[in-house]
Amino acid sequence: MMKDMRGKNYRITVLTSRLIRLEYSSTGQFVDGYTQLVTSRDFASPEYDVKYNGDCLEIETGDLHVYYDQKEFSPQGLKITLQKGFGIYGSTWKYGDKVRTLGGTARTLDNANGAVALEDGLLSREGYAILDDSKSAVITEDGWIRPREIDGIDIYFFGYGHDYLDCLKDFYHLCGKTPLLPRYTLGNWWSRFYPYQQDEYVSLMDRFAQEQIPIAVSVVDMDWHMTSLPEKYGSGWTGFSWNPELFPEPERFLQELHERGLHVTLNLHPADGVKGHETQYVPMAKALGVDYKNEERIPFEVTNPKFMDAYFKYLLHPLEEQGVDFWWMDWQQGTTSEIPGIDPLWMLNYLHYKDSCRKGNRGLTFSRYAGIGSHRYPVGFSGDTVNSWESLDFQPYFTATASNAGYSWWSHDIGGHMMGEKNDELATRWVQFGVFSPIMRLHSTSNPFYGKEPWNFGTDANRIMQDFMRLRHRLIPYLYTANYETSEQGIPLMQPLYYHNDCDEAYRHGNEYYFGSQLLVCPITKPQNQKTCLAKTDIYLPQGIWYDFFTHDVYEGNRTMEMYRTLDSIPVMAKAGAIIPLAEDYSRAHLHNPKYLELQVFHGADGQYTMIEDDCSDQKLQQSRYQTEFVYRCDPEESVLTMHRTGNHFPDEMNHRVYKIRIIGVSNPTAVRVNQTLRKEGIDYHYDEKLSQLLLTIQEPDCDQFEIALTLLDGQVQKTDARAEIFDRLNRMQISYDLKARIYEIVCASAPLSERMRRLHDLRIDADISGAIFELLYM
Repeated sequence: MMKDMRGKNYRITVLTSRLIRLEYSSTGQFVDGYTQLVTSRDFASPEYDVKYNGDCLEIETGDLHVYYDQKEFSPQGLKITLQKGFGIYGSTWKYGDKVRTLGGTARTLDNANGAVALEDGLLSREGYAILDDSKSAVITEDGWIRPREIDGIDIYFFGYGHDYLDCLKDFYHLCGKTPLLPRYTLGNWWSRFYPYQQDEYVSLMDRFAQEQIPIAVSVVDMDWHMTSLPEKYGSGWTGFSWNPELFPEPERFLQELHERGLHVTLNLHPADGVKGHETQYVPMAKALGVDYKNEERIPFEVTNPKFMDAYFKYLLHPLEEQGVDFWWMDWQQGTTSEIPGIDPLWMLNYLHYKDSCRKGNRGLTFSRYAGIGSHRYPVGFSGDTVNSWESLDFQPYFTATASNAGYSWWSHDIGGHMMGEKNDELATRWVQFGVFSPIMRLHSTSNPFYGKEPWNFGTDANRIMQDFMRLRHRLIPYLYTANYETSEQGIPLMQPLYYHNDCDEAYRHGNEYYFGSQLLVCPITKPQNQKTCLAKTDIYLPQGIWYDFFTHDVYEGNRTMEMYRTLDSIPVMAKAGAIIPLAEDYSRAHLHNPKYLELQVFHGADGQYTMIEDDCSDQKLQQSRYQTEFVYRCDPEESVLTMHRTGNHFPDEMNHRVYKIRIIGVSNPTAVRVNQTLRKEGIDYHYDEKLSQLLLTIQEPDCDQFEIALTLLDGQVQKTDARAEIFDRLNRMQISYDLKARIYEIVCASAPLSERMRRLHDLRIDADISGAIFELLYM
């Protein structure tokens, strides 16, 4: 069946039953090649019906009904109706309608102190959205670009209803996959705008190691290059040559960082071009025919292929040969170029990423967002935010909502970039969000008091930040699996609640999000109550049984509730049946598959999780892949955990992996059977009655499958006693001792829960005090 219907001036192409391309051109010419936005229109041919009623063309798929009068596009002459409506009056789009999407993302958070306006995304509650490709440039066969010569309308109608993930999967098919990131990018990044001496910087990395705080990426801001220049050269904002006063031996500097397991990126502001002081100025000027004897400045021309070839060849590749792993493109110099319609930021991202792949490596660049389609050039740098609670409060929503534009890998200045005041609580909460965000990068401005090293903060904040930064590296097996899921399945790491819950509460809780396939996160973004010494956040728990990842407290879902947490925790929820792999050796988890792996299994429902690993070489685009499928079958009498390995032959270091298995919320089993054999020899297991956890240590056998079966007298989820936690919360509170005792007496009374709740309500205590108690009583 033909996919498109044509007239003298129009072309309508049915790509899928829910994705339609609509083109109109006064010349009758259309674009068939790839553009800045669209990289493939090769979809499987859908079934649809076409009929003509007079001048009206009607196209009907199983999901959409297109009406078109075959004239110039107009609201009266072109409309598309979803077969399934999502409003009182159905869901119909008319050409020219402004679609109220659920938001996308923004170019930058520079100077933001709280919320900023978002561009449109691909999803809406009305069930449809428009992607306009009318103005984007065309990609030529040699990989360069040229302006679109056809002046017309070229838009894509997405009519996926509330099947949001299906919409994104087809968007990625149309506009290109998100590339697979190198493993090391998922660890902690250290960054600061500060004039470090090279030995000082290496010593700082050693201090992190001494404190047992893992760092994966060393970011060196613009002071790596010469910034104070003779007057004749002008500003030192742009630079491509090492500053010999700070980095007298750059090769040794880079080598020492690599020896410590670190990858390195340097900051670039290329807009001022290349000046006579640069070490590579003369060969580059000769290649471009510039008067080098008079040190004529070489202008920055991102749309000139000859200049860009020289830019990479003479300026960047020699630095990469010294050991620079990738580039931080800190572009802040406008949106116009020599080619009308070409944003220089997009062009830089496109060319930098393409160049980074030139040797068959996994590509990587680090830059600001340049519109829909930017997901093909990760990682995103969100810019210089103000250090404030308002900025922190916006970032979870901003990051999760970016998935609506297909953009997954945002990196924020964790802790805020500038201004504000020192606040241990704010800094700690920001680090906690950073650990449960796509890229965890500490950063700050050059103020000498602004260092984000955890030991610069108070004792409690220091300890908590360090613990969370270690947790980030322990999570790398889980994050790396999500990396594959994002690239190959089109499933973003961070997903708003409404991707999986079609209810009003899911849309209202914008700061709450799914983090990978197994976790639900609601960061705390507001300060604690000074009386309760607890911070509060409002959370929606979908249907099911949920565990707090940190405390293992159990909550019933299908409700909204306020959760209260001390500084050392945020609500991270794992649904019953969740299976989460954690690296035991967090210090090298960004470089290697772990030899020792902790597997957390949350009892109470069936669960499945497939962990994906590979050769851990960031230098190879294609690698051997290893998949381990974990299946938990929850049964009232016997629950079974099965591990099954698939894919390539596992290397020796993975054949004898040691598993520490933690089954949480389970009763004390009367028997533990491994691979159908009732035994204790060969495994070590222990039941912690207080925590309701079974802990097993087992060395993986040299085979593709093993099975652990637990015989249970009571298969129900074993909940922890809330009274001890309530006592701890009351003990921390800055309130009357007598009031504490009265509250605890009511909590421990033998009366029914409803009666105890009534008696607590009668005390007329502060809402946050009662809320902190009610949360635990209602679990």
